[in-house]
Amino acid sequence: MLDKRDLQKCIHCGLCLQACPTYVSTGQEAESPRGRIYLMRQAHEGRIEWSQARPHIDACMGCLGCQTACPSGVPYAKLIEAARAEVETHARTPLQRFARRQAIKNFTTPSRLRLMLRLARTVGMHRSPRWLAKMLGAADAAVRLPALPARVWQPTQTVYPAQGTPKARVGLLLGCAMQVLFDRVHRATIGMLTLAGYEVHVPRNQGCCGALWVHNGYPREAQRNARALFKAFREVDYIAVNAAGCGSTMKEYGLLFQGTPEQSVAESFARRVRDVHELLYEANLPEPKRDDSLSITYHDACHLVHGQGIRLQPRALLQRLQGVKLIEMDGAEMCSGSAGIYNLLQPMLARDALQRKVQNVRNTGATIVASANPGCTLWLRQGLQEAGLPVEVLHPVEILAKAYDAMP
Repeated sequence: MLDKRDLQKCIHCGLCLQACPTYVSTGQEAESPRGRIYLMRQAHEGRIEWSQARPHIDACMGCLGCQTACPSGVPYAKLIEAARAEVETHARTPLQRFARRQAIKNFTTPSRLRLMLRLARTVGMHRSPRWLAKMLGAADAAVRLPALPARVWQPTQTVYPAQGTPKARVGLLLGCAMQVLFDRVHRATIGMLTLAGYEVHVPRNQGCCGALWVHNGYPREAQRNARALFKAFREVDYIAVNAAGCGSTMKEYGLLFQGTPEQSVAESFARRVRDVHELLYEANLPEPKRDDSLSITYHDACHLVHGQGIRLQPRALLQRLQGVKLIEMDGAEMCSGSAGIYNLLQPMLARDALQRKVQNVRNTGATIVASANPGCTLWLRQGLQEAGLPVEVLHPVEILAKAYDAMP
């Protein structure tokens, strides 16, 4: 629920403007964070209808760059999620809400996601189906379908022993797209965590973390997903996450359950959530076994840098590799336009953000982009391929696991 006190924290100073990719693209006040907050306040006070604010709320990437830039501490993440819940309730028809729920359910259920991608490829589609884009409310399809593995990845065991005396028990979140499309990242994560002295547990029947639900205005569905994780990870000291969007949402479970009987349980769970880079950065890793000469630039996933405040740890881990040349790109903290399913919903704005990011990558001359979020990785790969740039996009733990010879 929108809190008027949070809306009143915005002093309209404009320091958020250049941190907002939609304002940078359009130059329109209504597509800026302060403009959206003004519209939220107008709708909240009943001076306009939520349907009038909806196009501008929908156009927000939810990247939270404005939250980092804001000198007044405006909790924009909390505001945009509450505003989207209001939009879903008051500015969409029951049929639209049903269609959006079904689409999100397909994206957040690994077996359904794989089946959806497989069906699209079977009929010769190389981009996301137009019917899916239109069902979600987009004008057209813009996303190239990724390569599909033979099956949804499942770990070969539920417990992976630590190398040496275990310092803690760490549960690994499998996630949705990660489990379908990024098994290498999971295997690299397990290898690096066990090398770092953690005993890794992979509980069965985890399910989705709820990130896509809460980011699109469905907090109750997100709560249902969170409850399953509370049970699945009851017996571990930490919960390791290698997808930025998932980790950011899980660390905010206290807000998701605020004012409910489960708030204390949610807050306790959130305190145990760690991004994989945090755990590895704090560990005493041995010397790398390989000394490959690599030229890497790092893309800050929005919900890692702005949602969780993690920018040092991934860079520091990569810089431990002696052969690595880490080249900072301009606009490393600016959203690439993927933003969950944003590139399906708002293809023009998403492509504009992608083109800026691709040009910034080109300017570095790097041959690898390190990216710690599945949506960013897929979207960047598409943009770089379309631009004809021979640049790989890899999760930092993949690069680390190769250097430490730690891939299971």
